[in-house]
Amino acid sequence: MTDQVRSIMLDFADRTGLKSGAHPPRRYLWTDAHAVCNLLSLYRQSSQDEYVQLARTLIDQVHNSLGKYRDDDARSGWLSCLADEDGRQHPTAGGLRIGKPLPERGPDDVFDERLEWDRDGQYYHYLTKWMHALCRAALVCAEPRYCDWAMELARAAHAGFVAASPYARQKCFVWKMNTDLTMPLVPSSNPHDSLDGYITYNEIAHCAARLSEYKTDSNLDAEIRDAAAMIRGQHWHSNDPLGIGGLLFDACRALQLVVAGQIGSTALADALLKGIVASLHDYRNQASLGLPARFRLAFRELGLATGLHAVSKMRAVLLNSPQLRDRSLDASLEALQAYEPLAAVITDFWSSAVNQQEASWQEHADINGVMLATSLLPDEYLEVSLGSDPHSYFPRKP
Repeated sequence: MTDQVRSIMLDFADRTGLKSGAHPPRRYLWTDAHAVCNLLSLYRQSSQDEYVQLARTLIDQVHNSLGKYRDDDARSGWLSCLADEDGRQHPTAGGLRIGKPLPERGPDDVFDERLEWDRDGQYYHYLTKWMHALCRAALVCAEPRYCDWAMELARAAHAGFVAASPYARQKCFVWKMNTDLTMPLVPSSNPHDSLDGYITYNEIAHCAARLSEYKTDSNLDAEIRDAAAMIRGQHWHSNDPLGIGGLLFDACRALQLVVAGQIGSTALADALLKGIVASLHDYRNQASLGLPARFRLAFRELGLATGLHAVSKMRAVLLNSPQLRDRSLDASLEALQAYEPLAAVITDFWSSAVNQQEASWQEHADINGVMLATSLLPDEYLEVSLGSDPHSYFPRKP
């Protein structure tokens, strides 16, 4: 399995200009966030510095590309509007572009829902994935600046994406913003973004606390309070495999953050697990996993496969923290065990060379390949800490 992940990630590194000068860098934030975690997983498995150096290079490339305006934009420089050297020191202070192939929609352009999927801008749920990747790199690489950048990105994203809902008269996260975070491109909202924000902000705070070298007067207390208010009273359900995988990812992080003392109770994890059980019941009844590859989207299913690995991790967390166990958590995790075999069903299907020849795979080859690797080796992606002695894992600095 590790050999398959290694092959996927080294091919990705060559193809997207990360490892080889034969191709110009081609960066996409969601894919690259998963790629950083995969490379760190390979490092932790092998202790080979090559992988951690690739993760560092990838972080630098993302910031130098997606932290700046596109080459075809009339604007130039860092999204934060900082001078060049200051921008290098604070590359996430203005957010990060998605990395879509087309420029963002202008204020006078007609909205086209289909075309919008290919237009650039900023997605909040992509930014939280990058914050998570930076936290993992900060702990594995003993680099406090990565945690600093995650915190700066959290503050920029929160300031840019939080708006007052015209319906509920309360704060919410806008789905998509333009590149400089001054105009909503898709003003609708999704409560899963609020959930992602709440858990990720807490993860950043935990990461900062774990790094004894990390000194800062700033924190995310206000942002955490905002996000906590947004998720209060929400019910968690999804009909989409990627959405269910995201809920599993968040539940796993929430439970770990309770153990770490960052989140006060298991109530959120308990609510998430109940919603996930119902979501998986509904999803399995759709029978979509029986369709041919041409009718399926690999990266969405692989997100579910990755999330399903969180079930065993959560069981281990509770086994090692018996004070947190209760009947409700145990019952939900027991119910989720019945769905764990779906992970292998999905990864086996998309590991097939025949299925990878289909247009549905080839048209999204980078994100599909990287997310297949994540589903095969999800260790770092599902982690928020490093155990009792994180320094024992740190690689040699270059």
